[in-house]
Amino acid sequence: MPIKTSSLDEMPTLNLTSMIDVLFLLIIFFMLGTRFIEDDRKIGLEVPRVGQHKNLAAAIEKKVVSIDKSGAVIFENKTVTLPELTQRLAAARQQNRKLGVIVRGDATAPFQLVASVLSACKEAGVADLGISVKVASAGQTHGRR
Repeated sequence: MPIKTSSLDEMPTLNLTSMIDVLFLLIIFFMLGTRFIEDDRKIGLEVPRVGQHKNLAAAIEKKVVSIDKSGAVIFENKTVTLPELTQRLAAARQQNRKLGVIVRGDATAPFQLVASVLSACKEAGVADLGISVKVASAGQTHGRR
């Protein structure tokens, strides 16, 4: 095996051809892109005006069903039974097909009642369901004692 006796090593060469090609392609892309934006601005359009105080479409607001400590079901600030809740939600869903419901249950209320309210919502045809909870702080835990 021959040993190199020369102390001068050859300097490595970098091939920049592909990097320069990519750079030129990007320059062409951005030049053409800005050209199309300028053409859109030259089109003389008078867009329609609307009043600032009214929204064109109202945001869909979710209905809230609350369950208090005693187990009473409250919907629209009135205590209702589960069949009444199903009937009212079905009527509200007739007006708005994308009706959503948030169930807010007291922490000490029986979970069976929360499950029954969720079932009543499903029976009324409501697909967008949620349960409202609070996030516990780092020191709090809610386990069995």
